Amino acid sequence: MNQLERKKKKPTFGQAVTPIVFMILSLAIGYGYLGLKTEPLLVISAFVAGIIALSLGYDWSDMQGAIIEKIAKALPATLILWSVGFLIGSWMFSGTVPMIIYYGVQIVNPKFLLVTAFIITAIVSIVTGTSWGAAGTIGVALMGIAGGLGVSLPATAGAIVAGAYFGDKISPLSDTTNLAPIAAGSELYEHIKHMFYTTIPATIVSLIVYLIVGFGASGEMSTPENVNTMLQQLDGMFNWNIILLLPTLFILLGSLKKWPTIPTMLGTSLFSVLLGVFIQGFSFQDGFASLISGFNVSMTGYEGEVINEVTSLINRGGVASVTGTTVLIFCAMGFAGIVSVSGMLDVVLEKLMSKVKSIGGIILSTIASCFTVAFVTGSSYLTILIPGELFKDVYVKKNLHAKNLSRTLEDSGTVLVPLIPWSAAGAYMTATLGVPTIEYIPWAVLNYTGIIFAIILAFTGIGIEYIDKPSKKNGKNV
Repeated sequence: MNQLERKKKKPTFGQAVTPIVFMILSLAIGYGYLGLKTEPLLVISAFVAGIIALSLGYDWSDMQGAIIEKIAKALPATLILWSVGFLIGSWMFSGTVPMIIYYGVQIVNPKFLLVTAFIITAIVSIVTGTSWGAAGTIGVALMGIAGGLGVSLPATAGAIVAGAYFGDKISPLSDTTNLAPIAAGSELYEHIKHMFYTTIPATIVSLIVYLIVGFGASGEMSTPENVNTMLQQLDGMFNWNIILLLPTLFILLGSLKKWPTIPTMLGTSLFSVLLGVFIQGFSFQDGFASLISGFNVSMTGYEGEVINEVTSLINRGGVASVTGTTVLIFCAMGFAGIVSVSGMLDVVLEKLMSKVKSIGGIILSTIASCFTVAFVTGSSYLTILIPGELFKDVYVKKNLHAKNLSRTLEDSGTVLVPLIPWSAAGAYMTATLGVPTIEYIPWAVLNYTGIIFAIILAFTGIGIEYIDKPSKKNGKNV
């Protein structure tokens, strides 16, 4: 049958939900219980979705086109991912991150490290507008400090992720912060101000948790001998110089001046290689190798046996370290492309909102939709765009201001994605911080308490804005 004559059918709810349920179960059992690799599980899930799509009248050319389109939309994030790989490798080579670790271990009080990690990462993320950049730069240094002090690495990673996404939510430089009001039809700065209703309480809860854990963890600290050995070896490998902080200042300056992110990161990486050559005395060959395959302590020429604490801290970076994440993104986009082009995702989302009547129900349905898209696609952008498009008119009909929608998209979309192991953000944080997603989830307190506060506000009416003020006679707008 000619492609133009082929009739495409709308999937039933059973057909639409089958590949999604299959994917969730296969990841839960295969990845969570059996420890299987995520990528093949996503490919198998895409096969299941493809078989159903074929039965609906879609052929391979339709599915391939949708997959390519999804991958194309993910390429900007992938390019940033590669640039961060360059940056981490070069900052290790220059001595920038080792110097922050060296002095940080001596200055930071272990009891306040989790609080410090959250606050510093949040500040960097706000200024730069990128959670990935914040985690990949200052986050890596903080993980090194935590390793030296014997502070829980999963807890530190969780605090870093939470801080990074605090900034990602409220920074006017962040792509998701700009995307949410576009998708919902609100204005950028009113959207940011409206997010304070959920973000500030979630931040307070996070800081309280980190303080309590910090004060109760003194018995887990490393012995002074290990810390001293680590500091001595770092001091023997690198020359410390305040000039080594210039790369961090260039990244901050580029963000404030709104320079293009990728050229700024790549330019800073090349500058960092020069610092490694002229200040550390390392070779150009090793500098370029650190950009691709990552830094290695052998490049320093250090004589003697290097302890594991040091190698685990600084043997990292390079584009090669993030290629696995790229494969994961492509596999996830394969599944997302098929369920999107065949209309399966639309049917599932329509079902979620079909019986919604109350204000609380609408917001709860929005959250459920964000959850569904996040778990199915693993994409921060799709988690904002698809539910935003779906619910935009619903909010208007219910007299709800668009900034309620944009806030909910961020509360349950942007910050949820890094908690999903097969998402690009989850895989990136795991690769960068060296802690599995499943281990840092409990400690990324802001990422899930913000959702809890969003639900509380939805059903109490606190912080809910209307297009026209509801009648006092009824007490609530309906």
